Amino acid sequence: MGLLANKVALITGAGSGIGRAAALCFAREGASLVVNARRPASLESLVTEISAAGGRALAVPGDVTAEATHEALVAGAVDAFGGLDIAFNNAGDVGLAAPFAELPVAAWERALAVNLTAAFLGARVQVPALLRRGGGALIFTGSFVGVSAGLPGMGAYGAAKAGLLGLVKGLTADYAAAGIRANALLPGGTVTAMAGDAAQQAWAAGLHAQKRLATPAEIARAALFLASDMASFVTGSALWADGGNAAVKL
Repeated sequence: MGLLANKVALITGAGSGIGRAAALCFAREGASLVVNARRPASLESLVTEISAAGGRALAVPGDVTAEATHEALVAGAVDAFGGLDIAFNNAGDVGLAAPFAELPVAAWERALAVNLTAAFLGARVQVPALLRRGGGALIFTGSFVGVSAGLPGMGAYGAAKAGLLGLVKGLTADYAAAGIRANALLPGGTVTAMAGDAAQQAWAAGLHAQKRLATPAEIARAALFLASDMASFVTGSALWADGGNAAVKL
């Protein structure tokens, strides 16, 4: 029996990187999955891989900035698997890189929409489904950017990601007594498409005490901890999975 046996989980941003690794990890631990990304082809490939390994998964493509996407994800979990126990709100986007005074208002609004408002929209639909199961786990992918450090040109992204810490505290105040745990996962630099080219990755590795970037699978295992009963008394918190990045900055 896996750590997530008989659990139903949804994951946004599952088409690649951390989200895809988490979907594969959660499926190996026994969860039935509802996976989301904007590109249907990447989701179908993921569902095929999970199914081939004996798991169960449903693809629900869509834009996380649309409330209807989150409604479809929860409905898919209920219709296909009987309910929802875990929601990993992982989708995010660095967006336009520019100093604040040069950042268009539309780019600021887009950064908040993808990285913060989408998390609220997800939680708003997920919480009632979790309550119907007697509780569950909400996880939000944050970042060290905006929390332990600011990076040039990434102010909008950092502001949005920092806002997730306030979101999990509010969710904890509202729903912890009802059995819902809400936590932020704060990865360090991770080898994904968002990490840039080899030179950018080498520069980013130097920010970390371990002097390397994470693999998506390493971050997925941190998400697994927060999703599982191993974290039964962990809520309202921010879990650093950052190779010591924050430790050498705070």
